[in-house]
Amino acid sequence: MTKKKPHILLTNDDGIRSPGLWAAAGELSKIGYVTVAAPREQSSGMGRSLPNTSSGIIKKEQVKVNGQTWEVYAVGGTPAQAVLHGVLEIVPHEPDLIVSGINYGENVGLGVTISGTVGAAMEAAGLGYRALAVSLETDPHLHLSHSEDVDFSAAAYFTAYFARILLERKTFDGVDLLKVEVPRHATPETKWRLSRLSHLRYYKPTPTKRKSWDEPGPIGYEHDDNLPHEQEGTDVYVLRTDKMVAVTPISLDMTARVDFKKYEQYLRD
Repeated sequence: MTKKKPHILLTNDDGIRSPGLWAAAGELSKIGYVTVAAPREQSSGMGRSLPNTSSGIIKKEQVKVNGQTWEVYAVGGTPAQAVLHGVLEIVPHEPDLIVSGINYGENVGLGVTISGTVGAAMEAAGLGYRALAVSLETDPHLHLSHSEDVDFSAAAYFTAYFARILLERKTFDGVDLLKVEVPRHATPETKWRLSRLSHLRYYKPTPTKRKSWDEPGPIGYEHDDNLPHEQEGTDVYVLRTDKMVAVTPISLDMTARVDFKKYEQYLRD
């Protein structure tokens, strides 16, 4: 009896035309059927948001990648909404795995909930699906681009590598999604290491430069000054100092790991 190929729903936050998305699609198609449902527009920094201002309009488009034509679904909404539309309307049956990425730029530390890449995977996990979020370390000026100067081949390799693991093995209690960060100069031979989330913001917000509040002025960001002093074992350290692929198991349970009796006493004193 031939084993049924798994069905993978693929999304991202850089938009339906992102080379990172298509690098992932190419590798994932080697292990299963891939349905691509992604935001029509660049949607970085959307987190897990589900704004009621999104249109929800879904348009079929065709994209040619490496000589192969794909029929894809461009969604008028956030990455998390692309997941919802994908599961509820586009995919005719429940997918075996939901993958988000490959993102232009690493998603590490306390800023992960800002990331649309991680947010889409969180939404998938919240629905009970196996979920994987993959990002590639890049310079900030490339974050909102679709630059073809970025080499996604190693990140695509690790996307498929961890997708296979999630598909072939039973779910692990306490882990809702897997976050994978690939160094900029990685190759398929680069080693990976489990890591915990850094307690750094990683990118600190910077004020806009304008003469009047009446002028457009989006908040900027830059690397945190404390990055060189990061502790060993975090996703930031593994990625930047060890120059290894940082693999972080994430739980949606954000309850503080504290002694409840002691904390209740703190609140009552």
